[in-house]
Amino acid sequence: MTSDQAGVEQLTAAVQQTLPSARNDLERLIRIPSVSADPEAAPQVRASADEVAGLLSRAGLPEVEILAADGGQPAVLGRRPAPPGAPTVLLYAHHDVQPTGDPGGWDSDPFQPTERDGRLYGRGAADDKAGIAVHLAALRAHGEQLPVGVTVLVEGEEEIGSPTLDAFLRTYQEQLRADVVVFADSANWTVDVPALTTSLRGVAPVTVEVRVLEHAVHSGLYGGPVPDALTALCRLLATLHDEAGDVAVAGLVRGTADPLDLTEAQLRADAGVLDGVRLIGTGGLTDRLWARPALTVIGIDAPPVARASNTLLPAARAKVSLRVAPGDDVTRASDALAAHLKAHAPWGVHVTVQQAATGAPYAVPTGGAAYEAARWALAEAWGTPAADVGGGGSIPFVTGYAELHPGAEILITGVEDPDTRAHGANESLHLATFERACLAEALLLHRLG
Repeated sequence: MTSDQAGVEQLTAAVQQTLPSARNDLERLIRIPSVSADPEAAPQVRASADEVAGLLSRAGLPEVEILAADGGQPAVLGRRPAPPGAPTVLLYAHHDVQPTGDPGGWDSDPFQPTERDGRLYGRGAADDKAGIAVHLAALRAHGEQLPVGVTVLVEGEEEIGSPTLDAFLRTYQEQLRADVVVFADSANWTVDVPALTTSLRGVAPVTVEVRVLEHAVHSGLYGGPVPDALTALCRLLATLHDEAGDVAVAGLVRGTADPLDLTEAQLRADAGVLDGVRLIGTGGLTDRLWARPALTVIGIDAPPVARASNTLLPAARAKVSLRVAPGDDVTRASDALAAHLKAHAPWGVHVTVQQAATGAPYAVPTGGAAYEAARWALAEAWGTPAADVGGGGSIPFVTGYAELHPGAEILITGVEDPDTRAHGANESLHLATFERACLAEALLLHRLG
């Protein structure tokens, strides 16, 4: 038996021993409603950080701090120095979670972890408190024999776009310096096929407001010649896509991606598309998911139906999320969206656009030593080679970190799968995938050492 084979067998056994504690830690974290978007949940976000700090200390990291920059949400930073000649690996996750949305959409309490049919349900069960649990399992599996230096960063504001990210990275730049970075906040190709994410789209949200009147007026008295703001807003938003469903904003970068084996039937099933609803856009499915821009209206301020009256609304606004393709400039893309909205105002209505913080797209360099080590570790843990996939979402920390530490190799892994439903109701973690992810990270640290 080779030393590698012996190491794999030993770590496999060690991970099996530590899985129950990692599962228990994950369930404790899920019970803390650390919704960073809710100001009233600030004490819970802090409680979540405190819990993570305690877990990292008990997992063997001698230096653990709770830090923040510019009044941001609390992040947890744990460190263990590298043995002589060994690299330092930064392990990233985040402990804040998305709001739950309509409670009626959940089949169980979102903050009470519940197992059904091999999946663990709860807000943050996968995104991204499972990432924390994976790091804990890998650390415990190695124990005092950890072959590399480790820095663990667990962010507390990823779900609100990491607004104090730049300040945090610059303030703690030296503490965060590493040779390899593992961002455990992405998805696998399927529950049976692991993945390394090699590209990310950027994100550029804007809020657009339409104004037509000085004040609301009776729709019966003035309806007909006088427009209302909500109808004008709907017409404006409709200009964002052409008849095929492609993004109609001029000047955005559009790329291509490896089609892999994704079929329309599989995509429809994974996303829960209703019968008869057509997919939008043209080109390959993975092109549209990973390498082209996407526009989504994610919220509208208008009277709810239950409180609607026969009134011409003077103003209405919407929040629009632009996903920016790899290779594009996110600031220029945001400006292009704002210009489009102002140029397409119907009927001369007044349009204002408020641009928010952006996250740049990113293409991960592949082929380095750490990348090859990760492919080996994933194949060992899953029993099948990993797929290289794109990510349609954004991880602001990836681009920010890469800018300050260009020499570090970046690996983007995760525990999610096509049925995870992150950010939605009934978010869940596939427990067999979780087990494999824990083993893969333990093996990766072994190989890097």
